[in-house]
Amino acid sequence: MLEPAEWAAAGIPLLSNPREVVSGLHSRHRPKPATAVVAVLDHEERLAASASFVPRPAPVDGWEFRNALLAHLRRVIPHDLRRRTPVRTAVLLYCREGDERWTEEDGAWMWGLRDACTLHGLRCGAYITLTRGGWQVLGEGRGGRRPNSESAPVDLADTASDPEVTPLRSGAVEALRRTAAR
Repeated sequence: MLEPAEWAAAGIPLLSNPREVVSGLHSRHRPKPATAVVAVLDHEERLAASASFVPRPAPVDGWEFRNALLAHLRRVIPHDLRRRTPVRTAVLLYCREGDERWTEEDGAWMWGLRDACTLHGLRCGAYITLTRGGWQVLGEGRGGRRPNSESAPVDLADTASDPEVTPLRSGAVEALRRTAAR
């Protein structure tokens, strides 16, 4: 488990547009509470691959979360272990009950994400919670009210027409569609 101060000190790269990432993942995966969405972004923060899953009911355990994340990463994208430095970044959106404050479960997910990224050759990216009150990038203090765990997902093609949602960058919608077709 990682404490919030440890996470903040880890030098996790900031997302240039977290609302875009959250809205795209919310539209693509339609997460409900207890759903984890792991996504891999390329060097321009475009979605390269993503997977959503509901972890097995078990005590909060970073090892279990790491293993689940690693298994899903292996299914959706080849590892980057041969690269000297990672070029792709993994982010995790976890939809849960409660409010936006940090929990021990968040700490276990953070540890699991960091370790899974190391083992898959990826740069560790943002950990985002999605609750009834909205979304928040933990460790950064950035968040928003929409989408939230109860909001209806916006169709990917309609994201540009919703004034609350920043349109996906060129190529991101196509990457989401390719991922959906798999």
